[in-house]
Amino acid sequence: RFPGARHLEAFWQNLSSGVESIRTFTNEELAARGVLAEVYQNPSYVRRGTVLEDHDRFDAAFFEMSPREAELTNPQHRLFLQTVWEAFEHAGYVPDRYAGVIGIYAGSGHNSYLHAHRDLSGVDYLSYLVANEQDYLTTRTAFKLGLVGPAVNVQTACSTSLVAVHAACEALRDGDCEMAVAGGVSISWPEGEGYTPEQGLIFSSDGHCRAFDAEADGTVFSQGVGAVILKTLDRAIEDGDTIHGVIRGIAINNDGSRKGGFFAPSIQGQTDVITAALAQQAISPESISYVEAHGTGTAVGDPIEIAALTQAYRQSTSKKRYCAIGSVKTNIGHTDAAAGIAGLLKVLLSIRHRQLPPNLHFKASNPACDFETSPFYVQGALGDWHCEGPRRAGISSFGLGGTNAHAILEEPPSLPQTSSSRPFQLIPIAAKDDQALVDLEHRMGHLLCQADDHALADIAHTAQVGRADFGKRSFVVGRDRREIGQRLLLGQ
Repeated sequence: RFPGARHLEAFWQNLSSGVESIRTFTNEELAARGVLAEVYQNPSYVRRGTVLEDHDRFDAAFFEMSPREAELTNPQHRLFLQTVWEAFEHAGYVPDRYAGVIGIYAGSGHNSYLHAHRDLSGVDYLSYLVANEQDYLTTRTAFKLGLVGPAVNVQTACSTSLVAVHAACEALRDGDCEMAVAGGVSISWPEGEGYTPEQGLIFSSDGHCRAFDAEADGTVFSQGVGAVILKTLDRAIEDGDTIHGVIRGIAINNDGSRKGGFFAPSIQGQTDVITAALAQQAISPESISYVEAHGTGTAVGDPIEIAALTQAYRQSTSKKRYCAIGSVKTNIGHTDAAAGIAGLLKVLLSIRHRQLPPNLHFKASNPACDFETSPFYVQGALGDWHCEGPRRAGISSFGLGGTNAHAILEEPPSLPQTSSSRPFQLIPIAAKDDQALVDLEHRMGHLLCQADDHALADIAHTAQVGRADFGKRSFVVGRDRREIGQRLLLGQ
């Protein structure tokens, strides 16, 4: 979930339509959130930011939490727990019924909720601490969902969630688990406030992130949450999973002291991590047709990123301007610990739709970014993703303090389609209460009426073995997707 997008479909719609989900707040909104008038009426105050819709809404009973426990629990923990549950449903697995070991690797943003919450009546300090601190993000999720593999918190500032993906990949390769969840979350509290930019820092002066543009002067910090389910490729093929993308290479490193200061990025550090990711399977840079950049839109960061990418690619190619580049931060801002997973999800959606979304606010390239002699050009408008071989993309995420991550993502292999000789298929539906069951029937009905790219037998299989068993149940039988969908929508 990202600003303006409660689910993946809405996220793609916003990306492909060039929607900027950073908004301008009114005086009334800022005052209602406790911003003092002398602050928001100051000419230097930038009254722009993001709102993560319904992030404070949580079905405590579903996760067997009391209302008081849910209230005390950091919204980052709550929303991440919900998102991981949805990720397992999306993948077609009930985690506590999975025969193998499932690990979880993730991190969260700064814990502002802990300091903003004041109602501590009747609460012991340890319970409050466990409900809020970053240390318990993954272990709480593992406890609630029955995950018995490694539960590891990752904290590397802005690169957290892509470093978590790297950790999950390593665990799968080492045999620590057979399936892994990886992701990140960042939610500010209270949300919906602007900021006062300071000279020399990375905040945009006008509330827009103009990555790689000549007018770029910074970024806007934002919020969001995302998670992916990972397996080794051979295991996913053997299990008949729907594969959305394949990580062909992923590497992490740190800049060390090879930079002007702790806050500064390093050309050599970024070059090294990109080179290491490419080298894992001897991937040619010429086979990569898109790079989802870190792209914060800063005067220092953007030119260094282009220089590092160019230096890494120039080790094996002299081609110019053949690879598109863009940054999701121009759409949703900088989601901090969730920034890497935001870029990964953007690329997965681009692969699915075979299109490259626009990098917003791009008019003329930053003169310090040498695009003319580099392998890259900025993706200025929505376009079809054409390439000679499989679609491949690089994804970068660089953390304040110098922890860099880079991944090479490839479109999934073509696999044989499933078929079924049964003339009728059974779709079971289960929920925890009557209203949830009705809501789920309607959601399933809408999806079945639209699911042109999925065989009914596959949908029935997932409904039968890839969903949790709850006390309120119904089912529908039919021979056609739309027939079943219409019956569910009509309550038949």
